[in-house]
Amino acid sequence: MTGAKRRDFQGQMTIKHCEGSARKAERLFGWGRRNVQLGLNENRSGIICVGLQSSYSGAKRWEELEPLAALALREIAEAHAQQNPTFNSPIAYTRLTAAEAISQLIRQGFESEQLPAPSTMAVILNRMGYRLRKVLKAKPQKKFSKPMPFLRISASKTKKMTRESND
Repeated sequence: MTGAKRRDFQGQMTIKHCEGSARKAERLFGWGRRNVQLGLNENRSGIICVGLQSSYSGAKRWEELEPLAALALREIAEAHAQQNPTFNSPIAYTRLTAAEAISQLIRQGFESEQLPAPSTMAVILNRMGYRLRKVLKAKPQKKFSKPMPFLRISASKTKKMTRESND
């Protein structure tokens, strides 16, 4: 647990077990008093505090930076997608490779500077719910030969054999 969920939990436990005292929670649970106090204030006011670092740090996802290209990529992947034959998961499997997806986007008029590297493209397609796997072709069932009449053991022979072994 991190962030607001953790502070919410700490605030609730402080109210329940420490009479709402951040100092008692610090002593009893070993939590930071400031975090507990912030959690208590968030519980009391209903307003969750979000730090600037978590709001404005980190690289934006490619889908957020290039929404038109992401939409075109989704259409390309959807054209190549197949559903899992067992239908037990919402994941679609596709024969489309990341390099092929990039080349199709370039053919649609997107600049290569706008598009990520093939390894990143594979991650993006996975994030969109498409798994880059070879789709197995349907395998024909093996032909089973009919049992030969001379290989069948008759019931009378089986009974004889069991009687002899018991004697």
